Amino acid sequence: MKNVASGLLISLLSAFALACGGRPVELVLPVGTVELVDPSAEFPRIRFDDGLISANDRCPVTKRKLSVAFPPVYVNGLPIGFC
Repeated sequence: MKNVASGLLISLLSAFALACGGRPVELVLPVGTVELVDPSAEFPRIRFDDGLISANDRCPVTKRKLSVAFPPVYVNGLPIGFC
């Protein structure tokens, strides 16, 4: 009986893992040319390739300086930069 229960548990966990991990890997596109709006500022904003300036001046995750290496996420049409 214990083998049947453990076999059922392994089957359910395997099915769950396959269902959750079934998304293919997505390639993040390059950001393009970006520039710092005021490089002398402690937390400069970033002007992205589309001409829009980041709505934030620091990373929402770690509160550090924004990085030009990460693409923005657009919220209500405004780019949010990350570190």
